[in-house]
Amino acid sequence: MKDKIYDLIATTVFGLEAIVKRECEQLGFSDINVSNGRVEFKGTQQDIAKANLWLRSSERVLIKLGEFEAKSFDELYEKTKSIDWENYLSTNGKFLVSGKSIKSKLYSVPDAQSIVKKAIVDKMSKVHDILWFNETEERYKIEVGLLKDIATITLDTSGAGLHKRGYRQEQTMAPMKETLASALVMLSNWRPDRPLVDLFCGSGTILIEACLIGKNIAPGISREFDFMKWPMFDMSVFREEKTNAYGMINDKKLDITGFDIDREAIKIAKSNAINAGVDEDIIFVTKDVKDVGLKNNFGVIVSNPPYGERIGDEDSLKQIYQALKILFKKISTWSVFMITSDKDFEKHVGKSADRKRKLFNGRIEVDYYQIIGPNPDLLK
Repeated sequence: MKDKIYDLIATTVFGLEAIVKRECEQLGFSDINVSNGRVEFKGTQQDIAKANLWLRSSERVLIKLGEFEAKSFDELYEKTKSIDWENYLSTNGKFLVSGKSIKSKLYSVPDAQSIVKKAIVDKMSKVHDILWFNETEERYKIEVGLLKDIATITLDTSGAGLHKRGYRQEQTMAPMKETLASALVMLSNWRPDRPLVDLFCGSGTILIEACLIGKNIAPGISREFDFMKWPMFDMSVFREEKTNAYGMINDKKLDITGFDIDREAIKIAKSNAINAGVDEDIIFVTKDVKDVGLKNNFGVIVSNPPYGERIGDEDSLKQIYQALKILFKKISTWSVFMITSDKDFEKHVGKSADRKRKLFNGRIEVDYYQIIGPNPDLLK
């Protein structure tokens, strides 16, 4: 099945579909289509390995096994059973079925999950002529998604979400997902030859992700994926892709700095950077934002300032905004990119955003304010 063409889905959080699409295009995937929360494309096992290794802002990579109308549980059972499960699953694997239902006649998710699991077991029993499955070996995470009476059956190749790079052993309160942090960097105008600063770096996620981008390190290079244990998957394909990924890492010198008032947060950030192998590329400093001084050298700020549960009181927030207002006046050549749920952010910092993008940080709806400074290339 090495050369078989699969229907694949890269899932993403709301607002990042265009970023994931761009990543898929850069990786050379074909037949790319975008809808809410997903980017679909076609690919081989090589592309499954490549997508899991390289996609920075996607949540998971799924194989779409079937998509059909299902207005009754009998219809769901029969059409699920018709899928060639024997080409994907082994008789010793664990079949874990999850589900979701939106605006469908089959609104009971537990019932839908049970029907799908029964259909899989019945099909595998018939093909292999066995009645009992131990389900003790490799994992297969299957999802039945019901949307307006259309059922989509998928198989998760990733396992743990792609945001789990493996380097973040410790974290601060309300940490940002690695996938979102990477997207913020890619949405900014930062390039590896420009200074990058995070004024509220917390556990260092934004800056570590920037290092991975700047040094062209595949974000999934140090972790495992569920597909690696599947008998149907040719592991020589994955080993080749991983070897290629190591060969593409560069040794660019980066100018990246993280500040935070919390000494413990800085300690955690340093530890995470060591785990990611980029500790020599980031300077972490314990410092209040009001005491931060920056050269007017066309740098880029990408930050997730405190808001919601990350801020203790209103007076502290006012002091932060006042400090930002003063700092922004001093660094006229810098570009500023900040994500916050505060709708009055521009008024507080005395700057109007050139662009604003709606995103979600966990379950919190936020805006990504983009204040674009002058292009240093045009001033040479």
